[in-house]
Amino acid sequence: MSIPQPGSPTPAEASRLAAQVLDQVERAVVGKRTALVMVLAGVLAGGHVLIEDLPGLGKTLAARSFAQTLGLRFARAQFTPDLLPADLTGSFVYDQRTAEFDFRPGPLFTGLLLADEINRTPPKTQSALLEAMQEGQVTVEGQTFPLEAPFHVLATANPVEYEGTYPLPEAQLDRFLMRVSFGYPTRDQEWDVLRRRLDRRQEAQVLEPVTDAAGLLGMQAAIETVTVEESVGRYCVALASATREHPHVQMGSSLRGALALMLTARSYAVIGGRDYVVPEDVKAVAPSVLGHRISVKPELWMSDVDGSTVVRSVLSQVETPGAREGGAGFERPRG
Repeated sequence: MSIPQPGSPTPAEASRLAAQVLDQVERAVVGKRTALVMVLAGVLAGGHVLIEDLPGLGKTLAARSFAQTLGLRFARAQFTPDLLPADLTGSFVYDQRTAEFDFRPGPLFTGLLLADEINRTPPKTQSALLEAMQEGQVTVEGQTFPLEAPFHVLATANPVEYEGTYPLPEAQLDRFLMRVSFGYPTRDQEWDVLRRRLDRRQEAQVLEPVTDAAGLLGMQAAIETVTVEESVGRYCVALASATREHPHVQMGSSLRGALALMLTARSYAVIGGRDYVVPEDVKAVAPSVLGHRISVKPELWMSDVDGSTVVRSVLSQVETPGAREGGAGFERPRG
């Protein structure tokens, strides 16, 4: 197990901060606690999250709310067909006073970037974002500029109106740690949104910061101290491997998927108040972590079969650790 760095929070302290962050965000995004937990788990695991849902269900609001409560610098890039890579990375501008070219950083130089409607921009611009997500840097005219940590991308995608869009290739989808959907609210939740708008008498919803960039890095360091038993790690491997053998699948989860499953399960465990991972943590995050890494066979495209249904099928088939131990369930290792 990793040794906490001096001054970094313990998993228990990180869990308390995570609960405060979620409580704050829920003031703006009503009734979506489960989806918000998934987004926060992805951020605490150090990854990027794709929020794919219909228009008007709070995707942009959630990203802005997380930036406010986590105390991160926030930038929004509206992805359009005419967006150029330099519009994201920045470019060199000639300064007449000094007779030199100065680099003007683009919106990628921030703490949390909202990549709005990421599937509406051409692959060349998507690749510029891919370098930032994977390498934590951008390259402009042969010069490399590192991005300051923490750096996270919350991208949104609209699953309808595909005309004029550029679907993300599997290689780029695989770079997103998770894919999350919010779904429609219930009638009571929808009325709660309207009631809160009436009560505050203004459109803007301002949330109080719970931590800052340094605090988020400390929480992420605490995640690295979470215990993962070998049986749970092998369970992650078994789930990812089973997606490759499923009869409906053309391409299953990569090795990166198994790693993402373990990393996200750790942050989910901390949000749940534990410093160790149980199989239920893995099951909870599996649909969001593995679903977008699976391609079903072309003959099933017009059916109800997709990555999420394959993951649910795999979860029901792969044996859960602890089931062989007389049904006692998984217990935290001692010592």
